[in-house]
Amino acid sequence: MNEWLRRIALPGLRWSLGLVVVWESCEFAFGRSALRAFAKTGLPSWIRPLLGGSEIIAAVLFLVPAASLVGGYALLIIFFFAAVIHIVHGWYDVGALVVYGMAVLACMAGREVRNGGGGA
Repeated sequence: MNEWLRRIALPGLRWSLGLVVVWESCEFAFGRSALRAFAKTGLPSWIRPLLGGSEIIAAVLFLVPAASLVGGYALLIIFFFAAVIHIVHGWYDVGALVVYGMAVLACMAGREVRNGGGGA
């Protein structure tokens, strides 16, 4: 692989994912259309801003190099619970959450490789 591509691929993926998640989380937490859609879940209305806010915080942490692992693990947990909520309500369109989760894992794995650490 071209060295330039190698240097920009994972940071580009991390920034793309982080910014997209921040944007979509803001729309989910504060948008009117999300308010109407979330009302159909039957969950208390305070859960939507709590979930969206925690996702925003996790995504911002994911973008900060020193906190990217903490943010990454938090995003994985949030994506998992979001997928569960979707599936429980019969909304099986969780493909984007799966792709987001795998992108987080790729960025976290790439960080481990670059830092020379492997593991436990």
